Amino acid sequence: MTSLTERLEEVERQEVIDDTAKLIDDEVARKSGISGMAIKTGYKVVKRLKPNMIEEAIDSLLDEFSQALDPLYQQFLADDETETFEAYLADHDDQAADDLLGITDARAENAENRVLKKTYKKLRGQAKKHVQEALPGVGRLIDEHAPKE
Repeated sequence: MTSLTERLEEVERQEVIDDTAKLIDDEVARKSGISGMAIKTGYKVVKRLKPNMIEEAIDSLLDEFSQALDPLYQQFLADDETETFEAYLADHDDQAADDLLGITDARAENAENRVLKKTYKKLRGQAKKHVQEALPGVGRLIDEHAPKE
């Protein structure tokens, strides 16, 4: 079977990056409460300081994220009952979130920037919940760019 990474390579990379950036924008906009305000504020600061940072981060992480999700994607392709990856991820959100956060955990651990490390550690406690909330959008994005055939 073709891997998720290979399937996404068949699509214009910039299109996947742009769609993912829009997904992140939408997810941040949906946040509410005190933690939502903190996320929105931090996101605005990042975008103001370096307008292309989100797209650059997506480009940098896209291959690793698609490799991390590939085992679930392969299981989804073999599953005759589940029609969308969005639905499959909903049933496997715990594993998907852990797999994706394993990548960012490793990146943060190896980061040389102490402020980045400290900030990541502060936010990490809530990260799994936020990743799980975003997984339906991730699934829809993959359904759009690498649908089950």
